[in-house]
Amino acid sequence: MKSREDQSRRSAMGRSRIQTIFYSAAALISLVGLAEATYLTVVFLSGETAVCGGSPDCFQVLGSSYTKIGGIPVSGLGALAYFSAFAFATFAGFGYGHARRFFAWTVIAMFGMTLWLLFVQAFRLHAFCRYCLFSAALVFLLTGLLVARPVAETEKS
Repeated sequence: MKSREDQSRRSAMGRSRIQTIFYSAAALISLVGLAEATYLTVVFLSGETAVCGGSPDCFQVLGSSYTKIGGIPVSGLGALAYFSAFAFATFAGFGYGHARRFFAWTVIAMFGMTLWLLFVQAFRLHAFCRYCLFSAALVFLLTGLLVARPVAETEKS
C-alpha cells in the first residue's frame, strides 16, 4: 500500500517539477517579448525611428496606420500582453490554478492578434518588420508551450 502512495507522490512531484519548468520557460520568453515591445513603444511615443538595420520593409510597417489602435500603440498593447503572460506564468509556476487559466487565455488572445498582424503585413502592407516577426516567433513559442504543457491534477477534474 505504501509503495502505491510513494509512486503517486513521486509522480505528482515529477509533474509539478515539469510544470514549473514549463511555466519558467514561458515567463522567460514573456520577459524577452516585454523588452522588445517596450522598446518599440518607447520609440513610437518618442517619435524616433526604430533601428531596423536599413530595412525599408521595417520602416514601412512601423510607419503604417496599423501601428496604433485608437491612438494607443499596438506595441504598448503587446507590452501589456507580455507582462500579463509573464505574471500569470510566474503565478502558475507556483501552483496557482486560476493563473494557469488566465495564462492560457492571454496566450490565446496574443496568438489571435499575432495572426492578424501577420496577415496585415503579408497581404495589406506587403512588407515585414523584423521586430514583428521576432514577436510572432515568441508568441508561437508561448503557444507551443501552452499546447505541450502537462495538465495539472486540478485541471483534469
